[in-house]
Amino acid sequence: MSMNSFIPPKFNYPFLWFTDFSLPFLFKLIHNLESVEVSDEDRALLKTLKNERLIVISNHPTTKEPPVIYTLANIMSSRFHYMASREVFDWAGGFVGEFIQSIGAYSVIAGTNDRDSLKATRNLLASPGGKLALFPEGEPTSGLNDTLLPFQPGIAQLGFWGMEDAIKKDPEAKVQVLPCFIKYKMSQPKDAMQKDMDRSLEILENKMGITKLGKTITQRFQSIGRRLIEKEEREYGIVPEANQDYNFRLGRLRHTILDNVAKKIELAKYDKEDNAIVKLRKILSFLELVNLGLDTGKEKAPSKEVAKWARTAAQRAYDSISMQVEYIEEHPCAERLYEWLYRFETEVLGETKNRPHIAKISLSQLVNLKDYLQEYKQDKKGTVQVVTNLFRERMDEMLHKEISDTELLYPPGYTF
Repeated sequence: MSMNSFIPPKFNYPFLWFTDFSLPFLFKLIHNLESVEVSDEDRALLKTLKNERLIVISNHPTTKEPPVIYTLANIMSSRFHYMASREVFDWAGGFVGEFIQSIGAYSVIAGTNDRDSLKATRNLLASPGGKLALFPEGEPTSGLNDTLLPFQPGIAQLGFWGMEDAIKKDPEAKVQVLPCFIKYKMSQPKDAMQKDMDRSLEILENKMGITKLGKTITQRFQSIGRRLIEKEEREYGIVPEANQDYNFRLGRLRHTILDNVAKKIELAKYDKEDNAIVKLRKILSFLELVNLGLDTGKEKAPSKEVAKWARTAAQRAYDSISMQVEYIEEHPCAERLYEWLYRFETEVLGETKNRPHIAKISLSQLVNLKDYLQEYKQDKKGTVQVVTNLFRERMDEMLHKEISDTELLYPPGYTF
């Protein structure tokens, strides 16, 4: 791997001050995000952590989470660093890279032994007051706020390495991890959302020759979803059998697409028995190396054209990875319905737009990695997994609490 592939953080204070001032405006302009809410109790906790070594971890369903977490740094009167996918730094001709680098982001190439990124992380966490924001679900994002993808254990491992380095300088040093959960909530009045949802689905239904009459809201979504699955099945030569339900057909389709992509790019280290998210991470990690022109080891790099096609196809498969029918059937709240609507609008119409919403950040109890240091010395791999599981449990607790606070968009059994 070329050492030039690593992009270090580069705090630019005039730029940071501009971002502090303009962030609410940028949220509204780019994401239609109206506010970021943090409770008084959590604000008080954040202010006590200003001088501590800290890893902030969060769920990562969209691309909004890094700037939302930036809000926590402002409350703390501190600055965070952010680990970001290397290819993000090349977006918009490098403008995105210049922007995020200026506010503390540095690059990592997922799925590789990125020594420069690892070294930067260890140095950061070993420094007094070093703070890092990380997202255990990794990339790409699921788009579904009420789910958590499998965590990558590297988060806990980075913390332990940073703490070991810190202790060499200061025997009393500690590295703490602050799990948090970001919940997006639609902010329009219910009647306005009902009208928008009905009108938006009707546009899709008319385009696909589907009727809404006599259907519940979830049945309307399933009708559109089935038409999209049928279209993809025809494209990939899949002949559905009788009595195969929506979820089965969706799962088979996503695996078919991912397996086809892996075959086209001749990805050798690929197991067809893996789950879909593992398959996707392997594909995208390989394609990132190809896109950056970096060494792919023994793997043969596909052409730029094939790599571009593969990225698009893999993304389409990923867009359906978490789209189980139960997600909207068990709790058809506005937030979940809009998440599906955004995907359907993008697929059918080629574009979508965020409706007005807010972000609520909840914080969990701090995890002091020093409490696990002795266990880590005796069993590194096992302790990393135990701590990773703890992070997951804390974030699951916050997720389920937030789910219980959301209401249905339409009354149960309501038909159109």
